[in-house]
Amino acid sequence: LSFLLPHLLKDGRAKLDVYFTRVYNPVWTNPDGFSWIEALTDKDLIGCHVALTPVWNETSYFADYILPMGLGSERHDIHSYETHDSQWLGFRQPVMKAARERLGEEIGDTREVNPGEVWEENEFWLELSWRIDPDGRLGIRQYVESKKNPGDRLSVDEYYEWIFENSVPGLPQKAAAEGLKPLEFMRRYGAFEIATKVGALYEETIPPEEIEDGRQDDFGRVYTTTAKPASPNIVPLPTIDPDSEGRRFVGVNIDGTIRRGFPTPSGRLEFFSRTLADWGWQEVALPTYIRSHVHPENMAADQSVLISTFRLAMQIHTRSSNAKWLNEIAHTNPLWIHPSFAKRIGVGTGDLVRVETEIGYFVVHAWVTEGIRPEVVACSHHMGRWKTHEQGARQMMATVKLDHQNTEWGLRREKGVEAYQSSDPDTLRIWWSDVGVHQNLTFPVHPDPVSGMHCWHQAVRVKKATEEDKYGDISVDTKKSRDVYRKWLAMTRTADTYSPDGTRRPYWMLRPLKPAREFYRLTRENEPL
Repeated sequence: LSFLLPHLLKDGRAKLDVYFTRVYNPVWTNPDGFSWIEALTDKDLIGCHVALTPVWNETSYFADYILPMGLGSERHDIHSYETHDSQWLGFRQPVMKAARERLGEEIGDTREVNPGEVWEENEFWLELSWRIDPDGRLGIRQYVESKKNPGDRLSVDEYYEWIFENSVPGLPQKAAAEGLKPLEFMRRYGAFEIATKVGALYEETIPPEEIEDGRQDDFGRVYTTTAKPASPNIVPLPTIDPDSEGRRFVGVNIDGTIRRGFPTPSGRLEFFSRTLADWGWQEVALPTYIRSHVHPENMAADQSVLISTFRLAMQIHTRSSNAKWLNEIAHTNPLWIHPSFAKRIGVGTGDLVRVETEIGYFVVHAWVTEGIRPEVVACSHHMGRWKTHEQGARQMMATVKLDHQNTEWGLRREKGVEAYQSSDPDTLRIWWSDVGVHQNLTFPVHPDPVSGMHCWHQAVRVKKATEEDKYGDISVDTKKSRDVYRKWLAMTRTADTYSPDGTRRPYWMLRPLKPAREFYRLTRENEPL
């Protein structure tokens, strides 16, 4: 729900004393970016905004502090992906630090060797926490104090050393077989395979020792008094309620075999969702067709569906905005429009069109093609990056002027990109000036009333641009965006009214960082937590 933050703050629900945006560019990425600008620059809503970012972005222009983070080659990280039927862990290392240490030098923090004295963020958070609680009275210091050297701050090396020794199954044994410590093993090889041919986890057979004193209910769910076995590999899972006698859920009986089952209250793949039914959404507790906000019955006759979510094969969201060769291939986002639709509004390829949303409009070039259905238009993601002055990512960000009067905002492009002198000779080879249009600024928030996710598709009116319109123009009224937010908020069914057990959300649902159960309890006015 982070995309709703400006509206939640404007509702008066809270104030943020300090807000960190970490590799997060909500002004550009999220819908309703002008509402973000209003919140980030209002001291009554956000006292101090700190942007942690490896590169310039639109949000950083509205920060009180910009803290440059390391890029991938300038920091540690652990990561894994679903590449094949295997569980594996990768270890990223800062190149300069690793190289200098292998040459025999002793290096402390990465900022000692990174260009520009850039810290990796793990070091920053450790240092910040250490300074916030220097004497331990706040209870924070204990979590960032070295166990090997009490009195000293925890180092990143010790941090990863503990992870690899205590939470990666099989790694200590594999490293010992080669005469290495786990951290040394990961520094040498960069990856470790924990298990292969894992298969479907829901089909895993529960070992007998885990279900001693097992009890089965009428639905085949199996519960046990046996303690959950300790595991070094901490994988967050949903918390299924115990049975009436307090036994923990362990699996489900499938044809006489106790299997791990699905991470649902029933342990099965649920066709009917008891959770949705109990929380007031009976009409969608069974799979059904839902008429969305862009269903023809919910749109005016002169509106079209704008598909704003489609991607280009050579770009990756905003993450490839500094990849110069990818930018050369794809750097604009014209509006895809069918020939029959284009003829009706009197435009051809290259002409300017105005795309009107609920809260404003943007002006973009048309691209007439039979590759899209009539009455549907599309404008690709990735494009429309901008900056408010000449400094910044000069190869992919247009220079713009922002106008602001009360709740009305405007953005007009003053200068596109162009060739320039730098340490990279390729910057002199930039032959294009167009970098696309920032369409997301004109989208209001559409929080789905059940899940809270943003519903991206837009009902728009596409018209031939006026004589006053210029390419890249954007106009938004944030008062209208507040109205749209309230409209969607009214579609929710509040826990105060529909909660079946006096809690604010279903406790069993997965949350990587899960609060204690008592914090799920709904509080009444003047009632303490």
